[in-house]
Amino acid sequence: MSLTLVIGDKTYSSWSLRAALALELAGAPYREVVIALNRADTRAQILQHSPTAKVPLLVSEDGPVWDSLAIAEYLAECFPEAHLWPRGQYARAVARSVCAEMHSAFVALRTHLPMDLKRDQALAEIPAEVQADIQRICALWAECRRGFGQDGPFLFGQVSLADAFFAPVAARLRSYRVPLPAQAAAYVQTIYQWPAFQRWYQAAQEEHLG
Repeated sequence: MSLTLVIGDKTYSSWSLRAALALELAGAPYREVVIALNRADTRAQILQHSPTAKVPLLVSEDGPVWDSLAIAEYLAECFPEAHLWPRGQYARAVARSVCAEMHSAFVALRTHLPMDLKRDQALAEIPAEVQADIQRICALWAECRRGFGQDGPFLFGQVSLADAFFAPVAARLRSYRVPLPAQAAAYVQTIYQWPAFQRWYQAAQEEHLG
């Protein structure tokens, strides 16, 4: 299958990271098109590929697939043997629930702690609404680990799409040096030890952003 992933800067584009990690989980070879964000021609460049003028976009043999969650579901169906979702009917339902929550919630966190993989500095003060998001995220991670994490260090034990969706959150918490409970801190470390994330992170460090 021929696949092309259109993404933004690896330093900043959290949604692009989610789609790329999904492709890594699928084990599918793909071509990458990187479009620099926050430039005068960014919108025009993305519109050459994506009808929404947003990244990521997956160009498949069937046609374009936009939105990270749709890309994840498409890949899960195309590569069922890769088990992108956890094994077990209820585990899959919970994994989809947490991905959907990540997809639609945590606006304060996104606003005040945008992904920046080159950053290593705490905020002077974390707003109360951001702290509420962080508390919910830590509780969510703890629930997943307690209910499904017996056979590995990821949210559902073995690595899955849930980890692809929360990897940019883990990166934010590390980049902004957010104090975390021990279990959440251990999960952040798990993400940073994930080879697929490490490859993206290293590429971000080597990006030249103008």
